Amino acid sequence: MGAGVSALLLELVADGFRSIDAVDLSGAALDALRLRLGAAASAVRFVQADIRDVELTDAVDVWHDRATFHFLTEPADQLRYVRRVEASVAPGGHLVMATFAPDGPEQCSGLPVARHSALGLAALFADQFELLESLHQVHVTPWGAPQSFTHVFMVRRP
Repeated sequence: MGAGVSALLLELVADGFRSIDAVDLSGAALDALRLRLGAAASAVRFVQADIRDVELTDAVDVWHDRATFHFLTEPADQLRYVRRVEASVAPGGHLVMATFAPDGPEQCSGLPVARHSALGLAALFADQFELLESLHQVHVTPWGAPQSFTHVFMVRRP
């Protein structure tokens, strides 16, 4: 989710994955990703959509979100996102998320962000998901600024 021009997709395709949904609000980002993937783009479904409203055609085994959820600052938008995850991830599937930690930045790219703890994320997704593992990590940006992230790994209950 929030695929952008992700190097992760290049790695997944190189490792043999052939059923990947790349979701992003930006059509330009998806076009750049398609170009970057070249012939391997056939392994990816490109979905331009607002993450709060996305409807995937098939259930997914893994929902991966690195740095999209924290841009949803309103509780109603966060709940819409949670409902999309619940509707999209297959029972036994996984949610992998990285978002700004409670001690993380208050803004990103000039936009306000929400900050979350692992326990807070677990509570948001508690209806359908169980927290398996979490990690607090300080990421150093290319310009040298430290940013604290919360990483969670959850499983959808059967």
